[in-house]
Amino acid sequence: MRQEIIDLKRRDTNRAKNKGKVSLVGAGPGDADLLTVKALTIIQSADLIIYDRLVSDDIRALFPASTPALYVGKAKSLHSVDQSRINEVLVEQALLGKHICRLKGGDGFIFGRGGEEVLSLKQQNIAVEVVPGITAASGCSTYAGIPLTHRGLSQGCTFVTAHAETDLNINWQGLALLNHTLVFYMGLSKAGMIATELMQAGLDSHTPVALIERGCSRQQRLVKGEIANLAELVIEHQLISPTLILVGEVVNLSEQLSWFESQVEHALDGKMEFTSVRMSA
Repeated sequence: MRQEIIDLKRRDTNRAKNKGKVSLVGAGPGDADLLTVKALTIIQSADLIIYDRLVSDDIRALFPASTPALYVGKAKSLHSVDQSRINEVLVEQALLGKHICRLKGGDGFIFGRGGEEVLSLKQQNIAVEVVPGITAASGCSTYAGIPLTHRGLSQGCTFVTAHAETDLNINWQGLALLNHTLVFYMGLSKAGMIATELMQAGLDSHTPVALIERGCSRQQRLVKGEIANLAELVIEHQLISPTLILVGEVVNLSEQLSWFESQVEHALDGKMEFTSVRMSA
C-alpha cells in the first residue's frame, strides 16, 4: 500500500490547491443492487476509492477501471492497515484536492468506525459527507426471511458488537430481559460466550437463534437452532466470517417468510448455492 500511495502522490503533485472532499459511503451488505443511487454516483465519479474487506466482488466490479482504488480491509487478528493510518491516508489524499469515496461494507456509522474517520477529517477542516448504507442486520435478516420486529413476537431490536479493543462492556441482563430481537455483529468467535452470558442472565435456553453466513449473496447460508447450542452450530457447520447472529422468536418465521432462496434457485437454474439448515432441539 505504501508504494501505491507514493505513486498517487507523484501523479497528483500539480493537482488543485484547494482541499478535497471525502464521501463516507455505506456499500450495504453485499448485493450490488442494494447500493443507493447516491452511493453508486459517488463510486463512479470519485477520484480515488478507498475500500474495506466487506465490500463485495459485485460492488468492486462497479469501480471505474480508470479510478485508483486502495484496499484497507481488516480481518480478525489480521489488520492490513491500522485505523490511525487509514485516517492519515484520507487526510493526505484529500489535501491533494481529491474527491475520495471511502467505501465501507454495510453502514459506516454502525460498527464501522466511520465516526472516527469523520472526526479525523473534520479536525483538518476537510469537507465530509456521509451516505448511509443498508446495515447487515437489516439486509441479511431480510434475505433470510427473518423480520427484526414482528407483532406479538418482538417489539424492538438491539444491535450489539461482540468485538472490542479491550474488554466487552455489555449489560447481559438488560439484553436478556428486553424481549427484543438481538443482533450480534462480529460474534462468530464469541458464540459460546454470547450464549453462556445470555442464559446466565435469564434468557430461556430454548430461545431460537439464526446464523447468517455471507448474507445477501448467492453463497448465503442460514443455520438455525437454539441459544443453548449456538457454539455447537458454529463448529458443526464450519461457519466463517462474515456471519451475523440473530437471537429471538422471530427466527421461527424464516421458513414461512423465505423468498431469497427461490430467487437464487431460479437464477442458477436449479443449481442451489443457498443453504438452510434447521437443527432440532
